[in-house]
Order: sequence, then structure tokens, then C-alpha cells
Amino acid sequence: MKYILTIILLAVTRLAVLAGPPTIPGRLVLKLKPTASPTAVAAALRTLGATGLSQKFPRATAPNSELPGSVDLRRIYQLEVPATATLAKARAMLIGTGAVEYVEPLYIREPLYQPNDLYADSVNGRQYYLKRISAYQAWDFTKGDTTVVIGLTDTGIRPSHTDLKNKIKLNYADPINGVDDDLDGYVDNFRGWDMANGNNDPSSNEDGANHGSLVAGIMAGQTDNTIGMAGVAFNCKFLPVQVFPGTKTGSFAGYEAIVYAADHGCKVINMSWGGQGGYSRFEQDVCTYAAVNKDAVLVAASGNTNGDLRFYPASYEHVLAVSATDEGDGRAGFATYGYRIDLSAPGNNIWTSKGYYADIDYGYESGTSLSSPQVAGAAALVRSRFPQLRAEQVGAQLRQSADTAIYSLPANAPYRGKLGTGRLNMARAVATLGYQEARVVTSTLAPAQPAGYAPGEKVQLTVLVRNLLQPMTGLTVTVTSLSPYLTVQQASFAVGNLTPLAQRTNADQPFQLTVATDVPLNTTATLRYRLTAAGGYQTDQYLDVRLNPDFVQLDAGDLVASLSSRGSLAYDGGYDQNGLGVSYRTVGPLLSEGGLLLATSPTRVSDRLRAAPSTMRESFYTEVPIRRVLAGPRADQEAYSTFRDSLPTAAAPRSVGVQVRQRGLAWGVPAARRNFIVLEYSLKNITADTLKPLYAGLFTDWDLPGDGGRNLARYDSVRHLGYTYDPRATRLYAGVQVLGREPKGVYAINNGAAAGTPVYLGDGFSPAEKYLALSDGFGRAHRSAGIDSVGADVSQVMSTQVPRLAPGDSVTVAFAVLAAPTLAELQAAADAAVAAYVPPRPLATSPATAAAWQAYPNPSTGLVQVVLPAGFGAATAQVLNALGQEVARQPLGAAGGELRLGALAVGVYTLRISGASGSLVRRLVRE
Repeated sequence: MKYILTIILLAVTRLAVLAGPPTIPGRLVLKLKPTASPTAVAAALRTLGATGLSQKFPRATAPNSELPGSVDLRRIYQLEVPATATLAKARAMLIGTGAVEYVEPLYIREPLYQPNDLYADSVNGRQYYLKRISAYQAWDFTKGDTTVVIGLTDTGIRPSHTDLKNKIKLNYADPINGVDDDLDGYVDNFRGWDMANGNNDPSSNEDGANHGSLVAGIMAGQTDNTIGMAGVAFNCKFLPVQVFPGTKTGSFAGYEAIVYAADHGCKVINMSWGGQGGYSRFEQDVCTYAAVNKDAVLVAASGNTNGDLRFYPASYEHVLAVSATDEGDGRAGFATYGYRIDLSAPGNNIWTSKGYYADIDYGYESGTSLSSPQVAGAAALVRSRFPQLRAEQVGAQLRQSADTAIYSLPANAPYRGKLGTGRLNMARAVATLGYQEARVVTSTLAPAQPAGYAPGEKVQLTVLVRNLLQPMTGLTVTVTSLSPYLTVQQASFAVGNLTPLAQRTNADQPFQLTVATDVPLNTTATLRYRLTAAGGYQTDQYLDVRLNPDFVQLDAGDLVASLSSRGSLAYDGGYDQNGLGVSYRTVGPLLSEGGLLLATSPTRVSDRLRAAPSTMRESFYTEVPIRRVLAGPRADQEAYSTFRDSLPTAAAPRSVGVQVRQRGLAWGVPAARRNFIVLEYSLKNITADTLKPLYAGLFTDWDLPGDGGRNLARYDSVRHLGYTYDPRATRLYAGVQVLGREPKGVYAINNGAAAGTPVYLGDGFSPAEKYLALSDGFGRAHRSAGIDSVGADVSQVMSTQVPRLAPGDSVTVAFAVLAAPTLAELQAAADAAVAAYVPPRPLATSPATAAAWQAYPNPSTGLVQVVLPAGFGAATAQVLNALGQEVARQPLGAAGGELRLGALAVGVYTLRISGASGSLVRRLVRE
């Protein structure tokens, strides 16, 4: 039985900091396309006010054609932007140059130290975990080698600590003399590097943090010196690379440290830090570079979240994700778990070097931070004993040698498959190369939908399978969906026999997937790959697929736009970027921000747009999530949702008090309609007072390809069309037109105007400024922005005025969003939009007749009674699914009739009644 708990929070209009992990303020990274040079983005950088563009990894190794999947970090650049330059703005302008692959913030990740009660294990001794992971038996096979170096990316360490001072890898090629003797770009990096502060002293931070000392002791503390503790890697050494500043002038530099460690010969790199969410292509590129280009084994703690979630860098490809167990091999209560975990290691009450106050300082600590270095140390021993193995093979050896017996414990029953292949067993890992592991190394979904797949959509899945260890015969990959909302039709791929490092793809017969029509919003479906082979070999991998995102693509024509459930156009949110933007014939993004704007006074304003720098206003919340209907009643594509703001009160008077029924309309034919979409909003006054007047508008910050800071905003008063274009290199015209009979206004904004202008975006976009832009656009004063032939970074607010809206009354306003290669074509599209847009009329007869018909109960469990208006006549009832496909049809008598819909799946449908008197349309919910 499935229980669904729905909680609706009725909140006042509020400001929210943009979603996502913390970021380094004002700093972004971009990656140029292979053929582009930095000069291609110079104009966009000037418009953004960006400074300090510099190649982030100028000494990175070039990609190797013999290493499939290797990346080029030399194309990544760092830049500084002012606080007013939002990520959405920077992304639109830089990607719009056509020279940039991605633009991202630099996330700040955190060390994963979790203190716990300090007590010794009276049975197993202080370092109980060494016995648990079979370290002593492993050391009978190998004690490692000083030539195998582990990169310690962490806080500073106490370099004089008794168990650490002799284990630091020293760089004798660059002694401390003020000269870069080894010409690696770092002066006097004799004892590692402080990447966070840019100096050669990776010692303890100024705030006394010693997380790095804790990790270093477990991983590579000195063994056989009669005091303190024994490090897992025994003779292997470590290279300290500090990533946390501990100062006010430094900044987090974890991924820069990974590159440093990989470039300086570290064959294993430990990352006992990270953060929830915030997937980054930049961070993935760095991990790929270290693992593939430089052949380093990357090991990361999975986090102390006590949850099943994505944690980075542990969840990136090419990274061994390590969870934590307790003294009895059960999952440690704080540990992150999930299908992305590779293996586990003890993490509770771990005895290690501290370095808080003295050079002989030890204690117990807990956290996945203390599990990860055990695996990193084990990886170093595997590399010492089997130097012929590549990094990916070392990871396979550690996974396949892990102790699976932990899953036989009752405490771990709820986490089967979510603690990796088992708990680390070092002795097995170094004893033999007799293990087998094949792995799905790439998964490709087609069509490619980065945001997710729509209800009813069919998807093909192609995989590349590689054998990492011993030869395999009769290898088969079977795909099973662990979600009821994603089904697999063609589920098996007979790979056959594979020699070590051989690979094979199912490109000629990909797996076939289908998304359910009743899938909830923002669902993540998990697919399980089960790999089996002769001799009883079996292992599982998992792939997450996002379904039914909380926005839709209106893509019937040449103009393609994302529309959210809450009235946002292009994107819904800041760093989350819930949307795919606005584009025209594959050219884009064209719009960095857009959305509905409502106001009835300078203090009563509702929107989901920018506010103070780096924040956004969140007035609207969803009542009915957005859905797209193909071949809808009024257009080739329709999307609809319902949202509202909160009721204004004396304590919280800032909202307007309106429920909004949103509908998007798009056409594929005729050709005259392909250059626009229509956005229609039915506004209902849900307050007890008359709103007089009520202003409604659409805010758009266009950044057209080429140079988003060289645009002009102009107004066609005949068509009530505000549009934007680049006067120097015109490729596109884009704009918004106000439809309907109500008064129409335009307010053009120069985004870079000086302080003191009526609408100054340099310090944000205040409610008073939003009201001004809505209400002051009905004259001739604010119709244009930008100087002819020079241009500027511009925005527009196209608005309409409702003189009065009584309590409970509704009014419909509409806008067309348009784009075209020439002004003449844009004007033609505006004329076509006027002709195409007909306000909704449920009946061809009178509104009173339309209101008289009934379809109940709604929602229904399967039986619906239809009552038609008197005189309507015999009719036909059609039921359409979310894709606009007919799923039921039934004749009705003159008075109506009974519809039996019990065979339909749970979901939202459209009921269309057609007869000689007209047609009736209503949304129908089957529950």
C-alpha cells in the first residue's frame, strides 16, 4: 500500500537566498569550446563587469586520444563578477557568445569531521578498525612503497606531529630558496602546498582546525615507531595539499587541489570533504582529469547526512564513494547511504593523530572522514603490490574484495545494496588478482533530456560495458526499474565474452524505457543494472533518471521556451536553474530571466523574480503543477498550471492576494504561428477587498547571442510590442506583445544605468521599482533603452492595467513572446499572434450555458456523471491524456450520461464534450 502525505504551506511573500550549496562570492568558472579563444568572450565580460579572466589550469596535461573520456582542463577559465551579475545573467551572456560550453559558480564544500564520545574499545584495542579491515594480514603481503604517494586534500596538518613528520612526501627538486627550481609554477613547494591561501605552508589553519591531521594519521601515519598509531598505508607517503583557508583572505580550493595532487604524481587522492547537491560539470571535469588523464584513484567520504542522497565529490563518476560502519559492522548512524556508495569502512570511534595541542596527541573521532582514508590507504597498498593496474582497476579490486557478510547483519537489512559491495577487506584486496568485475562505464539516454522525461515519453538507453579485471564469459546485463513510474520493455543485453579492459556496447539494440503517464512531479526513478557471468559472478550498478520536471517545454514551433508551474519563463530559480531557457531555432539561450509580475501598490507586489543581489522573491506557490497537452483544445501544444500568492494581512501586507490560472499556447502550423507562444493568465481576486487598479506584466531580461550588453530595447506602439535586438550584429529580434483590450504599457530598463535612475538594478529590483515599471509605462517616457548603434544591457516590462477587480471576480490577461530573424518577420509574428489568440470560451453559446453543465464527482474513482445544459443536444465525450491522445470516447444523450473510466490509470485528463451547439472542456482527475 502506498501512502501519500501532502503538506501545503501557506506562507507570506518572502525573500529567499538562491538555492544550492554555498559558493565563493563573485567567482565563476567557464569552459571554452575546443575551437574558441578567450577573445570570443571579451565583449560579454565587459558587459558583465567581469575581471580577472585567467586560465585555471594552464599546466594541465592535454587529453590523450588513447585514453577514452580524458578531458582538457586547459579550456577552463576563472573570472570575477560583481554582486549584481547573477549566474543566470552570466550564463546567458557567455553561452550566448557561442564560444562557451558551461558557466558555473565555484561551490564551497565542507570537511566531514563529526566528533563523538571518546572511549576505548576494551576488547579490540584502540585501533579496532585495523583488525576489522584485515590490515595486519594485508601487511604480510605488502607494506607499501614510499614511491606510492597519497594526495591529502584537506585542512592544514601539524607537520611536526610524531606520526606524520616522516611520512610527508618532500619535493627535493624545489627546496625552500625563493625560486621555482622545478618550474612547476609553485615557488618552494617543498612540503606540499596551501592551495586555499596560495602559499607553501599546508600546516594547521589559523583557526586551529586539525581535520587534516586526523585523516593523515589513519591513512599514512608512521607504523612501527612504537608510539601513537599505525597508518593503513604503512610505508606509503602522503602529500599535503590544503584546501580550506582558515583565514579571511583565502577560499576553498578542493578541486584545484585535486589537479595539483594529480599533476604532482599522486596515485591516490583522498577527499574527506564535500557537500549535498550542487552537481557541477567543472567539478566532474576535474575528477575525470585526475582519474582518466592522470590515472589517480580518487577516494571520497560519502558524508555524515544519515540519508540517501547525492553527496559531492563522492557521487561523481570515477570517484570511490565510502560510507561508514560501526564497531559491529552495522551502518554508522550518521553515515550517508545509497546506490552510489562503492564500499564502506569503519567510521565510529576511530583512534588517530590529532595534533590539537602537541606533537604526541591522539584521540577518538567519528565520521565518514575517517572511513575514506582507510580505503585510500588500502588503494595505495594495491598500487604498490600490483603496479600494472590502472586506477579504475584498483577501484574494482577494492570493491570486489570487500566483505559482503555485513549484509547478513539484521542492522543492515534496510540498507542492502546501499553500503556498496561491502566493508573494506585489505587482505583480500592485496592477496590476489583473481577477482572479476565488469562495469557499465557510460549510460546514454536518447533523446537527451537534461531536465528529465515527460509523462508517457519513450526513451532508449545505450550502455558501454568494460571488463576491468579477470576474463569473463557469458556476460549479460539486465536492466530492472525500481520505480513504478518507469518501465523497461527490452531489458537484456548479451555482452558475451570479454578479456581484461575489453568493452562492448548495445548501440544496435538499446534498452527500451517508457515513462508512466501518472508520474508525479520531479520524480527520480532508479534503474538497476545487474551484471552476471559464468561461474556465478553477479554485481549491481544503478542509474537515476529524472522524470516529469516541474516545468514544461513549449517546443511546437521555432521559438522554444521553458514555463514553470509558478509563472517563471526560461528558468525557475537561481543556481537550481529549473528550466532549459528560451531559444529560437536552436540558437540560445536568449533570456536570462523572465516571469509574471503583479502589483496593486508600491508595497503590494507579487512575483518570482530577482530582488536584492543574489536573492529572489518567492511570492508564488503551486496549487496545480504544470502539465503539457499535445493537440490541446486551442493550440498544437498547451500547458496549464494554477498558482497563487498569500493573502495580505496587517502583519504581512506585501502580497497582492491573487490566484492565477496560467496557460501557455504554442503552434507548429501554420508557419506564421511558429515564431511566438502565448502566455495567458486568469487572475482571481481572493481577498475581501476590491483591487483597484491591478497591474499585470511580463518582465524579460533579454541577452541576445553575440553580445548581451549591446542590445537595444524598442517599442512598436501599433502592435503594443516591446522588442530587443543587437544594432551592430543583428541575428535575432525578440520581444513581448500585450494582447487583449485592456490598456497596454511598456517600461524599458537600462540594466547598467547609474544609481539615482528610477529603476536602478545595481542594488537589486525592489517592490517599489517593480510597481513603478508596471504602472508608469502607459505614457511615452520609458519606451526605449540603449543608445542607437551602441546598445546596452536591457530589460523590459510589458504590462496591462485592470481598473478594478472585485472580490471573487476574475479577469484574463495575455502576452505573446516572440522571436524572428528580422524586424519585419517579428512584426508579422505579432500580427499572427493577435489573429491566433482567442480568449477561452468553453461554449459556443453563452457563458451562462457554459456554467450550467456538470461532470461529477471530480476527482473520480472511475464513474463520472455528465449533465449537459438544456438544449445542448446529443454530443460525444472524449477523454484525452496528458499527451493529448484520446484514451476514451463515448456518445451522450441530449441530457448527458454516465462515463465509465475505471480502466484509466490514475492521473489528470481533459474531458471534451462536442456537439452541434459547441464544445465544452474541463480538466478531469482520475484518482
